[in-house]
Amino acid sequence: MNILKEICDRRLADIEKLGFSYGHQIPEERNRPVVPFLAKAGTILEVKRASPSKGNIAPDLNPAATAEDYIKAGTSAISVLTEENYFKGTLEDLMSVAETVHKNGDKVAVLRKDFLLEPEEIRIAYKCGADAVLLIARILDKEKLLEMAQTAFELGLSVLLELRDEEAVEKAFDVLTLAVKMKSTDKVVLGINARDLKTFTIDMLIPLRIKQMIEAKFQSVPKEARPDRIRVISESGVLNPQAAVLTANLGFNGILIGEAVAKDPENADKYVKAFVDNAEKADRSQNNIRNFWGKIAAKLNRIDKSEYRPMVKICGITNEEDGICAAENGADILGFIMEEKFARHADIEKIPAIREAVLEACAKNGSTDLPLMVGVITMPESPEAQKAYELFDKGVLDAIQLHGCRGDIAAGYEAMRLGKEEQLAELDSKLTNGSVRILADSYVEGIDGGTGVCINPLLAEKIAAKTRLWLAGGINPANAAEIVQRFKPELIDVSSGLEISPGKKDHSKIKALFSEIRKVSITR
Repeated sequence: MNILKEICDRRLADIEKLGFSYGHQIPEERNRPVVPFLAKAGTILEVKRASPSKGNIAPDLNPAATAEDYIKAGTSAISVLTEENYFKGTLEDLMSVAETVHKNGDKVAVLRKDFLLEPEEIRIAYKCGADAVLLIARILDKEKLLEMAQTAFELGLSVLLELRDEEAVEKAFDVLTLAVKMKSTDKVVLGINARDLKTFTIDMLIPLRIKQMIEAKFQSVPKEARPDRIRVISESGVLNPQAAVLTANLGFNGILIGEAVAKDPENADKYVKAFVDNAEKADRSQNNIRNFWGKIAAKLNRIDKSEYRPMVKICGITNEEDGICAAENGADILGFIMEEKFARHADIEKIPAIREAVLEACAKNGSTDLPLMVGVITMPESPEAQKAYELFDKGVLDAIQLHGCRGDIAAGYEAMRLGKEEQLAELDSKLTNGSVRILADSYVEGIDGGTGVCINPLLAEKIAAKTRLWLAGGINPANAAEIVQRFKPELIDVSSGLEISPGKKDHSKIKALFSEIRKVSITR
């Protein structure tokens, strides 16, 4: 927040000295039509010279030439940074890009991205050729934000409303409510930053969680007062085409890509193709993975409203009784080990019946927070793994866990067996490639899983500094409270620590596990 205050303070001083035009010659009239902003899922590629965190990114950037590259790449919109002190952009950049877009047929929308503080800055953006303006909820109070949004709507401009946390949800609700009244709901896009500006870590679930919070607020108002849909883009975290693919699979309406394409505009088409191709696909598997992460986001929102606890995955489920006991005690995920080489593997033919029995028991108890079902594989090419993917495609399994192996994460997430600090480089690579979550399991030579050994505590702390911690290995009722208190994991994965024998759970241990977790008191 300090850097934001510093930027805004300098901005106010510049406006007082130079006026809202910052000394630039502004056209008297706009010379191009207003282009709809993200009418369908697409990319926003950024004209960006520098940033406070990265310093110079593309100091010799040519706005017009870069815009030409972005248009050829097929982007839906171009974002132009016009902040002069920290990002080294100008209104001249905005006018240059708008002119280039106009010469190319006005098929691409232009966004003015800046730390706008007054309605007059929106009017100037309009004259300079912008089709949309960025409004940052964090730096504008409610009254000023609504005044600026109204100005944009009256001019026919769209608003990209940038949010980051739950505090901004009320402001987003107010802007969307205003848009409904002004029949401008097609002119609001929520841009939710996946980057934590305090730690600079990326969390791709934050945009999903914020979107769900806003949708939940609208459930309490009459239908005619709700927007037809709430469009959300994810900002930050896309540094390569693989990450763009995963962002598309999560169901976002768009992504804003800055540094990666500003440094290499000639390869922007790879990012556009990766996102657009996957956003347009409607195959069953992608719908399933969107549902999975959406349900995880919903679980996290419910947990955050109450006293903190981690999500709990009970793995090694082989029968209906154990699955029902785990679900009734509060398990968020049930794990089925698919491959027959493991002692606690599930009979694949019985998994549909186990799922049905668990969900039926939850329905009888009136539970609406249903457990998700995950298939665990270690050999993606094995016959059992192929059957797991078939169950995923049918919706019997909600996701696939790739345990200690490489594979396509479009159907789930990876689990890494970590024992050495040198392995953190591989973890970083997976996060850069768009992994939403990575389950950290303990490494024991010669054992693929179910080690019963806890991960090195110092290693766990370093992982937690990089990403939300999903933790497996050696967790049981005796140590669960201590582990939760120390590491504050988002999820714990428990298997052998709850067994009478491999594949058979001790129901008293399941109950004891949740009892111990509930004793932990943590302020998030």
